[in-house]
Amino acid sequence: MPGNVNMDTESPFALLLIGQPTLRRRLNLAVMAALDKRIGTRFTIGGMNADDTGAYIKGHVGFASRSDPIFSEDTITVIHLESRGYPRTINDLALAALMATRSTKSAIVDQSAAQSAVSEFSE
Repeated sequence: MPGNVNMDTESPFALLLIGQPTLRRRLNLAVMAALDKRIGTRFTIGGMNADDTGAYIKGHVGFASRSDPIFSEDTITVIHLESRGYPRTINDLALAALMATRSTKSAIVDQSAAQSAVSEFSE
């Protein structure tokens, strides 16, 4: 008869948990202690470095068939520092900076647009 008694010894299934950094924080909550204790192997991928963040943003601009620089280097630095190199946050900040730039009818996403994006996400 299957049950909770033999769960640790027979390992009837394996589960792979993949998530954002918030998953790690949630697993540390007391209500998740039983699950957290059963995780046998852990691996964490950190954020990208500054050069990789710049290449990531420029690569996405290239996917949009743009070869000219749209983001200034200062903007990329601000986005990298605020996102800590995590792709989802980079995407969110870059999009918000693009929209801020569009509202000013500027051709280049500058540092003030990046700061505007950062303040939008920190509220």
